[in-house]
Amino acid sequence: MRIGVPRERKDGERRVGLVPENVGALVAAGHEVVVERDAGARVGFDDASYAAYGAIVESDAARIYACPLIVKVKELQPVEFAALCAGTTVFGFAQLGRDRALQDAVLAARIACIAYETVTGPGGSLPLLAPMSRIAGRLAPFIGASLLMTDRGGGGVLLSAIDGVQTASVTIVGAGVVAREAALLAADLGASVRVLGRSPTRLDALRAACGDRVVTASAEPDAIAAALRASDLVIGAVLQPGALSPKLISRRMLASMRRGSVFIDVGIDQGGIGETSRMTTLSNPTYVEEGVIHYCVPNMPALVARTATLALTQATLPYVLSLANRGIDDALAADDRLRAGLQVRDGEVTHPALAADRAKAEQPIRSS
Repeated sequence: MRIGVPRERKDGERRVGLVPENVGALVAAGHEVVVERDAGARVGFDDASYAAYGAIVESDAARIYACPLIVKVKELQPVEFAALCAGTTVFGFAQLGRDRALQDAVLAARIACIAYETVTGPGGSLPLLAPMSRIAGRLAPFIGASLLMTDRGGGGVLLSAIDGVQTASVTIVGAGVVAREAALLAADLGASVRVLGRSPTRLDALRAACGDRVVTASAEPDAIAAALRASDLVIGAVLQPGALSPKLISRRMLASMRRGSVFIDVGIDQGGIGETSRMTTLSNPTYVEEGVIHYCVPNMPALVARTATLALTQATLPYVLSLANRGIDDALAADDRLRAGLQVRDGEVTHPALAADRAKAEQPIRSS
């Protein structure tokens, strides 16, 4: 199979879909890999290193997008839409739920999108999203600590503990992978950490991981509102695979926080959990609403792009090999967990949660 690896076009994105060693594994299996010029240069993988492992380095992006299988990291950008070819399959983070224009573009192009974020694993896990969630969770307290400094517009609160001074308060809404990693790191820094989740099973697992360093509670509206009033840093860490996130944090709740506090909505890819959340970019990552600094960057792991690329491609390569070795149809038919990642194909929405959100958005507004 001919596999294309494009250079990422999203603002600030430096990750790449395959590293040179991955190319070597695919070439050894009898496949042809076409890598766009400079696709990996921003994370230390130059064109020569790809060529050494058997890749064809291509400067014409159109030839990349004409490959039957395209392996990338972030969702397709508007500049890429015109290059899409019917019948090709894009394997990467699709993020179709919150972007109707992107949905319409991939449906019109009649391509297939297999989304990293909805490929499932044992027990409903998300094996391709998990490494990026771990990185985003570990980054969030560091980013929050930086934004709380006065030179960034913050309220001047030190996230790590100082003897004789009230400990900084961190609230995390969500109890999955992002929440666990953020909670552990924030607690290690010496902050007072509270995690509010909706799944008793996940809260139990988080308590087992964090011990008594973290307080947990059910994410009821009153509990969220009370926690926010006392928080210096709030981290949104809720994900519903393939569907838009619920709005758990209202404008009123945010307005109760002290001026100069920080809200990081990690799940902004799926719309975020804040009523005041709107997507930002790595080149312009923050804005202020109700006196609270908002950080809503959808590709936080790109801040540590080399580490993130190595972690991601380690997880994705077995699936790329399966798709290439078996062929797209047979690979999807043989693996229902991979098939769970299929979101659109041949102009149709195939993922149930995405289809439900799309249908809801299309419902006419009834006048009373």
